[in-house]
Amino acid sequence: MAIQWFPGHMHKARKEMAKVLPATDIIIELLDSRIPFSSENPMLKELRGDKPCLKVLTKADLSDESITEQWVKALRTPTIDAMAITTADADTSSVVKASIKQLVTGSKSRVKPFVAMVVGIPNVGKSTLINQLAGRTAAKTGNEPAITKRQQPISLGDNWVLRDTPGVLWPNVENRHSGYRLAATGAIKDTAMDSADVAIYLLEYIMRTYPQLLSDRYPVSLPIEDGVEVLEIIGKSRGCLGGGGLVDFDRAARLVLTEFRAGTIGGITLETPEMQTKELEEVEVQRAKKAEKEERKRGGKGPSR
Repeated sequence: MAIQWFPGHMHKARKEMAKVLPATDIIIELLDSRIPFSSENPMLKELRGDKPCLKVLTKADLSDESITEQWVKALRTPTIDAMAITTADADTSSVVKASIKQLVTGSKSRVKPFVAMVVGIPNVGKSTLINQLAGRTAAKTGNEPAITKRQQPISLGDNWVLRDTPGVLWPNVENRHSGYRLAATGAIKDTAMDSADVAIYLLEYIMRTYPQLLSDRYPVSLPIEDGVEVLEIIGKSRGCLGGGGLVDFDRAARLVLTEFRAGTIGGITLETPEMQTKELEEVEVQRAKKAEKEERKRGGKGPSR
């Protein structure tokens, strides 16, 4: 499922980020621990270059702990550190501050403050982390995407400044799996997607990967391979019925998505480092096919001048 969702404030935020990056010492990129690959903005990778980066996997209490550990190891490089946090971690602030100070080189006695830019997709928890680091309510939070609309500098003391940014998606999510995962975790507003389609995709993944969690939460007798059938069973058991006693699939889907996002079903991660490699290869194949198709439309001729 291809997604194109790029509100005007996101386009503006991308331009602002590119403008202030030269004056930024380090980037703190927040990733959803349930979808570390799908929540990583490829535009940011292009803009960041070799600038030091701390990748923070948020909502670790909602993901599969063992797979989160795999992601932390996979993301680390000489210029990139990675860690997983939950909103309840009491030592988050000190751990994050220690990591960014270790990654940033330069004179600690300089007059000009060190600048850390906090970035990430919508609803990933940027404002929550900023408030933890600042020790006060310095950024507006909310359990929906696109709360922050503009950049704002926040003083941390100790010669450090945080720069908050709006949640930024990219113009075209090429990987069809990433589209569903972004929708399932709430990075994209529910009104932009069909809830039933997203819930069916989610259920089919849980059926394959976490069947016991599904059976424990819902009255589903496995093995069942059809996500539509599973959603119908859940809808009937939870009273999500419409006219004529038929299942209201939209209501049932919203119930499943709400419980997944809250962690009620259990700790679930929707992708692994190995899946990332495979899906990136699929995207490259898709790009090649698209380029070939466009070339055929031009009759094998080069672009017109």
